[in-house]
This record gives sequence, structure tokens and C-alpha cells, in this order.
Amino acid sequence: MQFLANALNDDAFLLDMEAESLNDVFELSLDHLISRDLIVKEHRNVIHEALLTREKAVSTAIGQAVAIPHAYVPEIEKPTIFFIRLKRPLNLGAPDGVPTRFFFILLGPTGFAAEHLDTLTSIARLMSDEEFRYDLQQSRSRKNVLDSLERFHLRNTPIIPEAVKKAEEELKFSGKPFGGVWNDFKRRWPHYRDDWTRGWSSKSAAAIVFLFFACLAPAVTFGGIMGAITDQQIGVVEMLIATAAGGMIYAIFSGQPLILLGGVGPMLVFTGILYQMCVDLSIPFLPMYQWIGFWTALILLILCASDASVLMRYFTRFSDDVFSVLMSLIFIYEAVKALVMIFQESFADSSVNHDKAFLSLILAVGTAMIAFNLSRFRRSRYLMPRMREFLADFGPTIAIAATACVGFAFRGEIPLDQLGVPDAIQPTMVNPETGDPRSWIIDGGTLPFNLKILAILPAILAAVLIFLVQNVTGRLINGPDLKLKKGAAYHLDLLVLSGLVLICSLFGLPWLVAATVRSLAHVRGLATVEEQISSSGEKKERFLHVEENRLTAFAIHALIGLSLLALNILSYTPMAVLFGLFLYMGIVSLLGNQFMERLSLWLMDSSLYPRTHYTRRVPIRLIHGFTLVQLLCLIVLCLINLSPYKWMRLTFPIFIAFLVPVRSLLDRIFPPEELAVLDATTDPDEEKTHWT
Repeated sequence: MQFLANALNDDAFLLDMEAESLNDVFELSLDHLISRDLIVKEHRNVIHEALLTREKAVSTAIGQAVAIPHAYVPEIEKPTIFFIRLKRPLNLGAPDGVPTRFFFILLGPTGFAAEHLDTLTSIARLMSDEEFRYDLQQSRSRKNVLDSLERFHLRNTPIIPEAVKKAEEELKFSGKPFGGVWNDFKRRWPHYRDDWTRGWSSKSAAAIVFLFFACLAPAVTFGGIMGAITDQQIGVVEMLIATAAGGMIYAIFSGQPLILLGGVGPMLVFTGILYQMCVDLSIPFLPMYQWIGFWTALILLILCASDASVLMRYFTRFSDDVFSVLMSLIFIYEAVKALVMIFQESFADSSVNHDKAFLSLILAVGTAMIAFNLSRFRRSRYLMPRMREFLADFGPTIAIAATACVGFAFRGEIPLDQLGVPDAIQPTMVNPETGDPRSWIIDGGTLPFNLKILAILPAILAAVLIFLVQNVTGRLINGPDLKLKKGAAYHLDLLVLSGLVLICSLFGLPWLVAATVRSLAHVRGLATVEEQISSSGEKKERFLHVEENRLTAFAIHALIGLSLLALNILSYTPMAVLFGLFLYMGIVSLLGNQFMERLSLWLMDSSLYPRTHYTRRVPIRLIHGFTLVQLLCLIVLCLINLSPYKWMRLTFPIFIAFLVPVRSLLDRIFPPEELAVLDATTDPDEEKTHWT
């Protein structure tokens, strides 16, 4: 890519050119070239006319926001390449419909066009790199552009694909006690300061506000359910405190701070079964819960010391996609279930009108639709670029505020279910005789010694559950398609989680684990994305860059902690609005999931299948067969989660682990070449660089 470096060194470039038309681009470019003695002033009009004549014949906008105008006239003695980045893009009718912002103007003597063919190939290769285009957009000087070129060279130099090499290093067995933790620490420590300074942006602010509600709603909901299944021994207050304090601690000390912690369905089920067992066996619940937590923390510590997280290298896209879809469907299911219950309650009583049910439906669907449409507004043709960017970043926040105001406006006429928050910051469990709340610290010493030892049995199940959910979520967050640069830290994250389980057990707080959908929403909220259009017209979003930082995660959980001081204000938030937020996060998390894309092929005309790397290389029957196996695995996992038998739901982590041997069995059924394509970690380079 020496051509661009030479242009920069010769001062043949302009950044953020103010141009309203293509003619302005040519005039300003020629003026700059004349001022740098790169062309002769007397030849200006001839070159200008040649450039315009070429554009009238056919547009030189080739897609990916790039145009390559060129002119070859006898008056030019020395070939020249001039690079331009416009402040505002122009619509030049590019094949992919993306407005043009980057220009490479090629000038040379008559007959020099053939010499520029290699240059054209290099430009296409360079500008098809999503990360380079993002870096080019952010560059403010010649040095920034040269640094971007250097990073492009580093990314494309290795023989082993970068994503594969990076994953191998992160999940490599160290052979030393806590060796994986130490390697994670060394990998992440150089970025620690940048993690705190990187988050000061409008995009981060939008993510903080949106995810504050996205994390608060499940905390209150799961806390209420946990209070019901544990007879109020652990409730909403404990869940809010655990989420706030645990989230802030994790943001400070973890290796991958983009992962958000919280209560999840499987942990809720486990706690409910544990409580019922304690009641049936006349065992005091909280002391037993504490000792199970202590053993769980110890087992997780042993897993950290032994580099057990390297086992995650046996998980592939097959299992990642199934798990991701499952977590998204749980969010959608919970939202729909809540709305159905509101309708059932309304229609069960014929003496009341159904305004509450229909308004709840309108608020939920309205929140999801407003958030979804505004998040896509950056690709709209309306308003100025900064306004489009603002609306897209703050879309979910605007949706929550707008629909909450609608609900508040009808508060006197239609009584909606509000966010259920506690009246005071104190333990949920109270002494029935005195009315005093329990002590914050659980006295586990009263538990008989034999029960303290037996607590290790359920602790093993709890540790396996936390280990799998945490690490599979980590795989999804650190997937190559999300373009994270600072590296994963599976072992270090598990060590921090071990400490949090210990602290939560001491105080009788719920155990936290990686919340998959909320974590994916966190990454998406911090991402700069680009829409690509294939030759068949298929649209697909690709991540260009993610603002990796610790500030957003810390601020989200700090706000949840501060919300304990403003419980009365939060109580005005209609639950229907939060159900809509659940719908939005669940649906958005399904987008880009290859399993869902292949599942949609079942409903398509086979002659209109999108041109993807797998439809081009793998027979259709094998694609459908692979998808069918994934669908069956998903159905089994859904049935386990919805089973009326609690003991069956307790086996959830075991069935998650079974995805690995199921995938291994496919090696004996499918040809290895086709299976490698279907289960590829990321899309092949040839598909990413395909230009329309």
C-alpha cells in the first residue's frame, strides 16, 4: 500500500474537505495539487475537463464509500495519486448505495491506465478492510493515516488467520498454577488506563442510560421472583445490591469489562430448588446457602488455578449460536409471557374494561419498535449526520422516555403495573415476631459440620453452571465478528467471579454470572457498525469498531446502586415499557446469528437464497441438515428450561456441555470440508471483501 504512503509524504491528500458536489471535489483537489507543485497551473482546465468527462460516462464510485476518479492526458508528465476524505459524504450512485466519502484521484500521461491496474487492486483490498475504513474515518492527521496503514499491514501479514491465532493464545494451557490468570493479566494490563479514558463519548453515554434500565428491570424482576421462591429470605433489595456492587467490582478488576453481570434464569431455578430442598429436609436455608457459596467459590478458584477455561476451545460456532439464540428467546419469552398474563387477568374479570391490557401492549410494542427503528436511523437519508448518529445511539433511551411519558399521562385513567421496588434499603427477610430485618452477615457457623461438608455436592452443580454460562458468554463477546482488540481473559474473569460468589454468600446476596443478552447489548451499544449490501441485494451489518472500556460497565452498575436512593421515582416506570425493552434486546441479539439466518432459508424460495460463503460452497441438503441438528438442540434446551419438573431444569448446565459431543458426532456424518465452512468461526475473507 505504498501508493497511499507516498501520497501522504508528498502532501497529496486532504482530510475533511468541504465539498457540496463532485465538481467542488475536483476543483479543490486541483487547487491543492497546484499549490504543492504536483501539477502545472496551465494544465488545470484540461485535467478538470478530463475528470468530468470520465464521470459523465460512468460514475467512478465503486462502493464501500470509495470513488476512484481518473484522468490520463498528454499534459501530465508525472503520475500522481491524490487522496481525499470529505467532511460530509456525497451520493454518487455507488452500486452498494453507500454515499461516497473517500476519493483516490489517479492522474497520469496518456496510456498510463494499465500501470494503475495494480494500484486499483490495492485500493480495493485496502478499502474493503472494515477496520482500516474506521481508522481512516477517525484520523485527524498524516500520522494517524500512516499509523492506520501500519496496523493494516500487521493484521494482514500473519500466515495464520488473526482470529484463529488470537483464540489459540487466549485458550492455551499454561501448565502452571494460575498461569492462565497471569497470562490474562499481562494481556489486559497494558490497556487498563485506556479502558478508563476511552469511555468518555456520546456513544458511551447512550449505552449507559439504555443499559441502566436494561439491567435494572431484570434485577427487580428476578429479585421479586427470588423473594417469592425463597419465602422472602432473598429478595429485590439483595438483588439490587448484588448487581450494583458486584457489577462495579467486576468492571474494576475483570479482564473483559464488556461482560455485564446479573441474575439469570438458570441461577434463579437453582436457588429455588435449593430452597425447597432445605425446607423439605428442615435445614436453615441462608446458612446452607452460604456454605454452598463458599464451596462454589473454592471450586471456581480451583478451576482458575488449573486453567480449566481452556476447555472452551472445544466449543465452536455450533454451540455458541445455539446458546445465544436460547438466551435471546428467554428474554422474548419472558416479555411475551408477562403481556399474556396481563391480558388473562383483564379478560378473566368481565366487569372491568380492557384498557390496561391494550395500553400495556401498545407501550411494550411501541418501546421495541421505536428503539429498533431509531437504532437503524444512522442509515436514513433525513437530518444531518450528527443528528442521525445521536438518534441511533440514544434510540433505546428515547424509546423508554417516550413510552414512559405516555404511560404517565394515563396514570389517572388507566392503572398500569409499575416497577416494583422496595420501600427501604434493608434485608428482605424480617423477624415475624419483632419485625426487625435479619443481619446483613449470615451466621453460617450455626450449621452442623456434616451439612457444611455435604454442601459441596450442590456446590459442584452451581460451579459448573457458573463456569459454563460465564465462559460461553465470554466466547460470544470475544467472537471475531465483534472486532474486539484488547483480548479475552477467561481465567481472570472466572477468578473475579469466584471472589464475588464468596462475598455474596457471606452477605446472603444472589450469586451473579455473565448476563448474555445484556452483555451483547452492551457491545452493540458501543459499536460502530456498517451496512454492507451484497450483489444479490442482501443487507448485513458488520462491526467496524467497538469502544472497549470499563467506564460504561462501572457507570451502569453505579447508577443501579444510586437508584436505591431514588426508589420512589423509579416506581413510576410502567412494567410494560420494560417488557418492550426485553423484546428489543432479545430481537436485536438474534440479528446476525448465522443459525437464525440458515433457519430462515427453510421459508425461502431456493432460487432466491442469499449468496453467502456456505450457500456457495455447501450443498443445500447439508446446510439444512446442520441447521436441523442445531434446532433439535435448541428445542431440547428450551424444553428443559420450561419443564414443570425442577430437577430437570437443574440439569441445564449438563445439556449445555453436551453440545460439545453433539458437535463432535457431526464430524462422522458431514464431510469435513463442508462442516468447516458451516462451523467457521468467522466469515471467510473472500466474502467480506466481495464488492458489488
